[in-house]
Amino acid sequence: MKASIQYSFSGEPKTKAQLGEVLFFEKILSSDSSRSCASCHIPEYGFADTIAFSKGIMNRTGSRNAPTCANMTDRPYLFYDGRAATLEEQVKFPIENEVEMNLPLPVAVKRLRQNKEYIAWFQSIYKEQPNENNLKSAIASYERTLETSKTTYDRYMANDDSTMMGESAMRGRTLFLEKARCFECHFTPDFTGDEFRNVGLFDGGKLNDSGRYLISKNKADIGKFKVPGLRNVAVTAPYMHNGMFKTLKEVIEYYNDPLKVVPHPVNTDSVLIAPLNLTTQDKLDLEAFLNTLTDDRFKKRQ
Repeated sequence: MKASIQYSFSGEPKTKAQLGEVLFFEKILSSDSSRSCASCHIPEYGFADTIAFSKGIMNRTGSRNAPTCANMTDRPYLFYDGRAATLEEQVKFPIENEVEMNLPLPVAVKRLRQNKEYIAWFQSIYKEQPNENNLKSAIASYERTLETSKTTYDRYMANDDSTMMGESAMRGRTLFLEKARCFECHFTPDFTGDEFRNVGLFDGGKLNDSGRYLISKNKADIGKFKVPGLRNVAVTAPYMHNGMFKTLKEVIEYYNDPLKVVPHPVNTDSVLIAPLNLTTQDKLDLEAFLNTLTDDRFKKRQ
């Protein structure tokens, strides 16, 4: 085991999830052994990246912001365009993507089979040699452990005690549910509707990522992207599929009046047609509420 990596367990991996954690940090799963899943999904930052477009092998630049891979267990779609339906299915995309890790899965398996430790670990846990299925299974099993619920908001919900949140955050919660209209898209326990929405960031010109349309080929999906969950959102900047906003303040300013930022959007969702008319205090309160969604393990990054 790589001594430089701080795993959540000690000794050798004994479970599928523990083996998946090792693989999550394993750089031999990239063609030049320079990148791992954790290179773009950094644990300290809510398993997201800190730059708009992540760097892959040979310093190649990706085309979308790397989203968090935490709180994905209950998601029916993965990636901004929903190209994968399960965590197991999504594993292959970054590994095989020519910009990200650029390694065909059969080659990845071959490399694992050339490593005595991996042979022993897979044999012990899966009762078989490394293969494409158990490689995907292990990483997906680890990703399912990345659920977070130790937040100020969760403690408030469990105890119904508004003093846990603070006055500003409580006002922000009301705004989230009502005036700011956030709840219309972010309404599950993980604060996502698991839907595809066009939030006004497609104009067919400079902003020309067609999103879900590239997968569905349905013109109604042009410019739509999967609504992200908002747990730990305070530590996963930058924001949006293109990483164009550096702070939550910028995101809130955008949603307050999207046309000020993108004057000529195409196919924008009806939820965003009218300005929200948030006051300066409203914006501060809404941000305060979003900060309560940060899990304790990430709070030092807020």
